[in-house]
Amino acid sequence: MRNVRVVYRKYDERLHWHQWMEYLGEDQYGLWLGARPNSVSQRGSEPEVSQPQAYVQLFPRDRWFTALFNDEPRSTEIYADITTPVEFGDDVVTMVDLDLDVIRKRDGQVIVDDEDEFAEHQVQFGYPPEVIAQAQATCDWLFTAVTTEEPFLTVYKTYLDKVR
Repeated sequence: MRNVRVVYRKYDERLHWHQWMEYLGEDQYGLWLGARPNSVSQRGSEPEVSQPQAYVQLFPRDRWFTALFNDEPRSTEIYADITTPVEFGDDVVTMVDLDLDVIRKRDGQVIVDDEDEFAEHQVQFGYPPEVIAQAQATCDWLFTAVTTEEPFLTVYKTYLDKVR
């Protein structure tokens, strides 16, 4: 089993969420990593958090998002972070979290989260106009894509089956 380090940072380079995940494979959508039930993640230097459910995460190439797919019973089925394009290193993936999130609940409801944080950080961190525009365009696309396009419909389930 090969493990890969996942490192999210904020625009000012401070450490955000980070964890180790299991390599599951790659396809036309990107790199897939998985976490078995009771895996841990950590935000910055805060205490580790244990996640009772299995989940997988997609790291696309040359796209401005990452997507996490939770197993049941978690009520959030898909949690997509708007990010800078993922940087792929030797057993590590890194990206900058740009605050906006698109969430699909298990009941099918889709919401955009942290728009207030996105607006605040545009000023606080001085997001360039092109970063703002790309983040918003990606968010707008994901809002529909998480209910209409692969890998958000069935593809992720084949990877989730590997870590249940």
